Amino acid sequence: MSRRLSLPWALLVPVVAACAGSARSDIAPPGTGFATAESLYADLRNLRDRIDVSLASGSTTTRDGSLVTLIRNHNRLRTHVSARLSGIDSVGLAATDARALGIMQRTLARDLDSLSVLRLSRSTDSRMPECRYDPATVAVGRNGLDSLRERMYRCFAWAQSHVVVGPDTLDRLTVLSTLGQTADGRRRRELFLALDPVWRSVNADNGPSSPYRQLIAAEMRAHTGARLPSLSQAAASGLEPDSLEGWLTALLRAWRRGAQDSLLEPWDWYYENGSLSRTLGSLVSRERLFEINAEFYRSLGADVRQLGIHYDTEPREGKTPVAFTTFGARPRLLGGRWHPGEPWIFATYRTGGLDNLNELLHETGHAVHIAAIRTRPAFADWPDSDPFTEAVADFMALEVYEPSWQQRWLGDSVPLAVGLHARYAGIVLDVAWALFELAMQRNPNRDPNQVWTALTRDYLRIRPHPELSWWAMRGQLIDSPGYMMNYAAGAILIAAIRARTEAQHGRFGAGDSTWYRWIAPRLFRFGLERPSREVVEEFLGGPVSPAALLADIQRIGGP
Repeated sequence: MSRRLSLPWALLVPVVAACAGSARSDIAPPGTGFATAESLYADLRNLRDRIDVSLASGSTTTRDGSLVTLIRNHNRLRTHVSARLSGIDSVGLAATDARALGIMQRTLARDLDSLSVLRLSRSTDSRMPECRYDPATVAVGRNGLDSLRERMYRCFAWAQSHVVVGPDTLDRLTVLSTLGQTADGRRRRELFLALDPVWRSVNADNGPSSPYRQLIAAEMRAHTGARLPSLSQAAASGLEPDSLEGWLTALLRAWRRGAQDSLLEPWDWYYENGSLSRTLGSLVSRERLFEINAEFYRSLGADVRQLGIHYDTEPREGKTPVAFTTFGARPRLLGGRWHPGEPWIFATYRTGGLDNLNELLHETGHAVHIAAIRTRPAFADWPDSDPFTEAVADFMALEVYEPSWQQRWLGDSVPLAVGLHARYAGIVLDVAWALFELAMQRNPNRDPNQVWTALTRDYLRIRPHPELSWWAMRGQLIDSPGYMMNYAAGAILIAAIRARTEAQHGRFGAGDSTWYRWIAPRLFRFGLERPSREVVEEFLGGPVSPAALLADIQRIGGP
């Protein structure tokens, strides 16, 4: 999941004086008030990145000093940048500069709000949150939607990291991974039902006043766009909203044709689709996770050390339950030389296994993407929360399911159908979640358990359990409503992009030292300089189509 140093950035004290001397060689036109404002904006973004990474790391200090000091500096600089940008007359600007100004002003208002020490204390608080509350009361209070989302997410984060199974306390991802490894059906049921507190932290008893049902209703009351949130994000990446839902349903039908007809219990579904992990997972210890990840990307010309990618993967109390990648510093042209920035990856891996390896490859895919951005500071961001961003992160993660990749990097392999079955089991679940959210956005009064039961029964052949809110185990449903569509639509995009890459450049799964320098200027470098749709369609040579994805799933064969 994407989110909104090698370089020794100094503290900004006094803020204005320290920032006014920043290099401007990456901004056009140089020597103007606009250039100075954009340089100050770049410094503000860099400072905010350092603060956000420190908060995500659970630290109250940095190598530069305390976070309290950095927050004060940030707020002073923000005030100065806001004044600078407000003083620019957009009428006389060139079109590109006018667009850059608009992006900086929107980002300042949306993502670079003033910080407080209260946020610092909340972000580093690892105590059990108070989860006995009335969602409706929270939702109608001051900043009700944000307050409800924050309360839900904290309760979900605690519950998913404290899953009690007999004498053991596990986390959600470990439980789900263990389901695919556990031959005893009764033990699988016990593991699965142990997640009930996680589901309840999101949907309580599934009544009309449950946290999720209050959240989705408040989200849609606040929504003002012509398109639903799930569909507007997809349109920006070149996937037409009028076609997308039909394409996703066609994918589910293709999966359904290759599945057995009898219904499976949800805990047995994970085992049924876990053959790849059971066969090869033991070859990937926790240590080998990072070795394989680094070796594979190095073979592609994307050395994670040279790119300055950092990993925070140790378990700890209070850590976010969703793996994500973000900026620790942004790529920037200084003194005539590009600095790649400092991507950071946050995840929790207690064990090895193929599932964790796949996620690590995905997050590293995000990191090599943002390390390749080469554009002016106003555009030095990524099109976060869109299918394109999630799609290109899976460029290499999807190779895990190919026998040739397995043989090259693990020394053993499974038949193609087994690997592809595992690949698409994850994809069709994401598609089901995306269509679930779309249905709830269209009608927040629907019973979410019934919506989920119908989707998973009809397409995934999972036995209905309307009494269980087992859909409520993805943090994105709380933190970023509509985000699941990025994974679902991203599957269509990356299938097309991978097929085009093979046709234009050749195979890359066994290692290709030219891949990164070939793909980066074609897909990765733009940041916000060009719309995702324009980048995608130029690369593909035309509009997006589901043809490559549907052709790929056909390789699985029959049941």
